[in-house]
Amino acid sequence: MKYLLDTHTWIWWNMSPEKLSKKVKMLIQDPEGYDELLLSAISPWEFSKLLEKKRLGISCNPEAWIEAALEMPKLRVIPLNPILAYRSTVLPQPFHEDPADQIIVATAREENATILTKDQKILKYKHVKSLW
Repeated sequence: MKYLLDTHTWIWWNMSPEKLSKKVKMLIQDPEGYDELLLSAISPWEFSKLLEKKRLGISCNPEAWIEAALEMPKLRVIPLNPILAYRSTVLPQPFHEDPADQIIVATAREENATILTKDQKILKYKHVKSLW
């Protein structure tokens, strides 16, 4: 089984794991329970935008934080390639207009992965598997 971390799930796991649901927290902390954890390349960008807009604060070098946060067991970062970029724009409708969420959903569909997310719009989207 493969799980794709939504951006907030990745950030919370590395910053405030108490914000995660009990189910997601237990799943992530047991690497024997999954084949891979995936992270869209858009997530470190979203994290960086949160820092830029001062919606999130950290007390260390952001590049060091990102490098440390990418050291999760069985984590594979999925790059944004041209085909995936296109597929994010032609998702089955209805889906909302957030480009980062579109890329995350398209990535999960491409990888046949379940998204670990608290985002109600993704949880209600019937064209992707999700869990919270």
